[in-house]
Amino acid sequence: MTRAPKILVVDDNVDNVELLTKRLHALGYETSEAYDGEEALVRVDQDRPDLVILYVMMPKLDGFQVCERLKGSERTRLIPVIMLTAKREVPDKIRGLDTGADDYVTKPFNPQELMARVRSLLNLRTVQDRRAT
Repeated sequence: MTRAPKILVVDDNVDNVELLTKRLHALGYETSEAYDGEEALVRVDQDRPDLVILYVMMPKLDGFQVCERLKGSERTRLIPVIMLTAKREVPDKIRGLDTGADDYVTKPFNPQELMARVRSLLNLRTVQDRRAT
């Protein structure tokens, strides 16, 4: 039996984290949580998630900085990152994608659409992993 994909949810707002983790659990995913950018980097090292949902505006390190570090490391560069944010201006979207985010979703978001994006990126990661072996 294969394990359920693990998703790291990163946001400094506890309510946002709870909302997303409940939805992800209902769909059969495992989750871990982080509440600032520095904790997110520690969790990635500890938990080795299959995907990261990363809010942008956080203390210590913002989502852009976290994404840059993840994508700049050989060990974590292939982990898909979905940035989730209220920053909807085109320059913000470009910055997010330029830092290496695999997707950029703005608030308010449709939960079903976000879950479809999660599935899509996890499927793509599975294909990449199969090709690498």
